[in-house]
Amino acid sequence: MKVDIFDFELPQALIALRPAEPRDSCRLLVVHGDGRLEHRTFHDIVDYLRPPDIMLLNDTRVLPARLRGWRQGGTGTAKVEILLHRRLGADRFEAMARPLKRLKPGDVVHLGQTLAARIGQKRADGLVEIIFDLTGPELDVAIAAQGEMPLPPYIAGKRKADSRDRADYQTVYAVHDGSVAAPTAGLHFTPALLDGLAGQGVEQARATLHVGLGTFLPVKADDTDAHHMHSEWGELPDRTASQLNAARQAGGRVIAVGTTSLRLLESAAAGDGAVAPWQGETSIFITPGYRFRATGALLTNFHLPRSSLFMLVSALMGLDTMRAAYAAAIREKYHFYSYGDACLLLPWHEKS
Repeated sequence: MKVDIFDFELPQALIALRPAEPRDSCRLLVVHGDGRLEHRTFHDIVDYLRPPDIMLLNDTRVLPARLRGWRQGGTGTAKVEILLHRRLGADRFEAMARPLKRLKPGDVVHLGQTLAARIGQKRADGLVEIIFDLTGPELDVAIAAQGEMPLPPYIAGKRKADSRDRADYQTVYAVHDGSVAAPTAGLHFTPALLDGLAGQGVEQARATLHVGLGTFLPVKADDTDAHHMHSEWGELPDRTASQLNAARQAGGRVIAVGTTSLRLLESAAAGDGAVAPWQGETSIFITPGYRFRATGALLTNFHLPRSSLFMLVSALMGLDTMRAAYAAAIREKYHFYSYGDACLLLPWHEKS
C-alpha cells in the first residue's frame, strides 16, 4: 500500500504547544461509522459511553528521558544529548545520542551535575548502549533530577521543555516508569472525569505499554510493506483480561484509550476477540485491511501525516472517512498532535 495516500497538509499554526486547561476542556471530534461528525468538548465523552462499556487505559509513566551534558576530555562546547529509549539493566539503557559520530565506545559523558555514563556498543540502527555510574533506585532518582521530559520534535523544536511539562506530559493515572513518549489520548482525563465515568458504570481496566521512539514518526518507506515498526514492551495482566472479556460478553464495547492501548489489546486478543493475559514485545503494524479482534471504539488524538498512527485510525474507520474527518478538523481549527484536541472513533455497534 502506497504511503503517500496517508499524506495531508497541516498548517503549522494548528500544532499545539501547550495542552488545554483544564485537561478535559479541549475539543472532541466524534467520528461515527457512517462518516457523521459531531463537534463536542472532551468532558462530553460521558454522553457516548455507558455500561457495560469498558475503557482500557495505558498506565505507563513517561521518563524524563532527555539528558544533556558534555563528553569528558572535550571543551565546554563539546555538548552531548542523550535520549533514553529502553532499559537494558539496572545500570544501562539503549538510547539515541548526539553527536553519535563523535562518540566512541568507552567515552565518558557527564549528564548534569551528578550523573556520568560510559558509551557502550553502537548498533546499526543508530542506537547506542549507555552504561551509567549509578544503578537501580539511585539511578532512577538521578535521571528524575537531571532529565527533561522528552517532548516530541514538533514541540521541542519550538520551545524547551519546562517544569509545567513534568505534569502536563503525564496522564493522571500513570504508574509504571518506562515510556519516552506519553500515551497522549489519556492526557485529557481529569480525576473528576474518571470518577464520573466510573459513577455511571463505565469500568476502567489498566494495562501497560511503554511507548518507544518510533511511535509518532512518519513512515519513510514508499510502501507500507517496506516499513519496519519498532517493538515496544507491554503487559496486559490477568485481571484486565478478565474485565475485558466479561464486558464484551455482557454486550459492552472495549474503548481503547489511545493507539498504544489498542495495539496492546489487539496483540493480546484471539481471532474471536477473547483477550488472554499477555506480556512481551509487540511490533504490530495496523493498516487498512486489518481485521480488528477486540476493539470496539478508540479515543485518540490527531496524528502526523504519513504516520503509522494515521494508518491505524484509517484501518479502523476507513481512509475516506478519516481524510474527511481530518479535513473538517483543519477547517474548524482543531489543535493537533500530543498536546492537541481529541478524537472519538465509533466504528461499529453504536448504542442509541
